[in-house]
Amino acid sequence: MHQTFQQSVIDEFRANAGTVGGPFEGTDLILLTTTGARSGKPHTTPLGYVRDGRRLLVVASGLGAPLHPDWYRNLLAHPAVRVELGGETYDCLAVPAEGARRDELFARVVAEAPGYADHQEATDRVLPVVVLELPGPDPAAPPVRSLADKLVEVHTWLRGQLRHVHDETEAHFAARADRTGGGEPPSPGLGLQIRQRCLAFCQALEFHHTAEDGHMFPAMEDHHPHLRDVFDRLRHEHRAIGAVQSALAALLADAAVAEPDRFRSELARMTDKLTAHLDYEEEHLLPLLAEVPWPPAAPGSRTA
Repeated sequence: MHQTFQQSVIDEFRANAGTVGGPFEGTDLILLTTTGARSGKPHTTPLGYVRDGRRLLVVASGLGAPLHPDWYRNLLAHPAVRVELGGETYDCLAVPAEGARRDELFARVVAEAPGYADHQEATDRVLPVVVLELPGPDPAAPPVRSLADKLVEVHTWLRGQLRHVHDETEAHFAARADRTGGGEPPSPGLGLQIRQRCLAFCQALEFHHTAEDGHMFPAMEDHHPHLRDVFDRLRHEHRAIGAVQSALAALLADAAVAEPDRFRSELARMTDKLTAHLDYEEEHLLPLLAEVPWPPAAPGSRTA
């Protein structure tokens, strides 16, 4: 799709809550925003989709081109994506399906959009099917009224994602242990689902720690100089956790992880270090942040 035409589709989509005319009239479209694998910049692409419950299925077909489209390579490098659907915007994890599950979902897509079968016939590559899980509302989530609440919300998400990675890793090892049949087992790998979730977790954690080191900690330290040792310890722990992140990232450099046992060991090390770090941070910082309103007031605004 030519860049100028693509931008006109994006503009029309956003101006009309997802309704687009012309050649896309009547087509189910989303806007998928990925982070450039090399540039790190956001890129938005209009894509057709098939809904499957709370999941959206998109196919990296490129109309049957011989190479994967850029947006697919982007989400392999940065699994956290943004989806615009109608007038709503969602932050999602992008997970390509594998093996039999990919084939099942591709058949589901072709049943609603037969043109994708023609795209598959036109190329030798297997067209990836990417699952975008839309987050549902969480009525049990406590309201966020202070910076302390916001910090707890972020920490709760990080703990939850780490549990997901751990659970999926253990399920993978259990499935390998139950594998029957003769011959050598397949080359070890942890699968794209684990890879994508772990990579998204590591990238979110790095962003969180960078924001704390660059903004929150210096501001708090100015007001609480007697806690300098606390902030020094937290910064030191950030560096230690970053080293574990780097080890995990090295193992996740390819979609097929070559050393799953080492991955399991590094994941356990990450879990221990991060859990202790978050507990210590909450113990010392939450009392200081409880009276700081969230979201922050706009510059120049006045409260009654």
